[in-house]
Amino acid sequence: MHREYHRWYSERLGRDMELLVFGHSGRVVLFFPPRLGRFFDYENWGIVAALADKINNGYLQLFCVDSIDGESLYNTWAHPQDKINRHIQYEEYILNEVLPLMRTKNADGDFGVAGCSLGAYHAANIALKHPHLFNKLICMSGRYDLTRSVKYFYDLFNGYHSQDIYFNMPRQYMANMHDEQQLQQIRGLDILLAIGENDPFIQDNYEFSEILGWKGMHHQFYTWNGYAHTPRSWRKMVGLYL
Repeated sequence: MHREYHRWYSERLGRDMELLVFGHSGRVVLFFPPRLGRFFDYENWGIVAALADKINNGYLQLFCVDSIDGESLYNTWAHPQDKINRHIQYEEYILNEVLPLMRTKNADGDFGVAGCSLGAYHAANIALKHPHLFNKLICMSGRYDLTRSVKYFYDLFNGYHSQDIYFNMPRQYMANMHDEQQLQQIRGLDILLAIGENDPFIQDNYEFSEILGWKGMHHQFYTWNGYAHTPRSWRKMVGLYL
């Protein structure tokens, strides 16, 4: 399997960032890691190997990016506004540094975006805000409103609200989106949601799916038996959905 390691200093983030690329041709998928995850997690967990046939046969390329969740959304000591500001910087890094590298691999712009757990949030947020950049969105075991407390997953902003937080919570801004041009672009996405029936975020997924439906966005929504919020389940999901 063709594998590339990339590392460079990001001016936008003020730190080195790393990523792995798997594959030599085909659809490029920007793959966000799970909560507090690293760029090598999907390789270590056998999730990349589960896609070996598609990668080796030139149908798929994966860009497994790093996260900075510990500096942004899961930074427990930072002010909520500082947390979302750092998240916005991370998005700028993805848009202005990672996507140009992806274009060197596929000049046609045949880009998908995917993620598991918090990675599904990252994938949904960037695709729904910038639908002209992607054609497929795959979200596995995701959470789409980080301000809602669900069981032992707390509101990551501790009740603090701002416009920046609102416009980075897909469940919130999609419910109130009325820009028909933006909606039409999102309707052009191939959207897929998958979640375990015992996952703490199952209700969040049902409600998010309803919102997409209300906005005229045809999408696929699958519920899996049990918890299904583990690498073992994600190995099966990627083989079906990516």
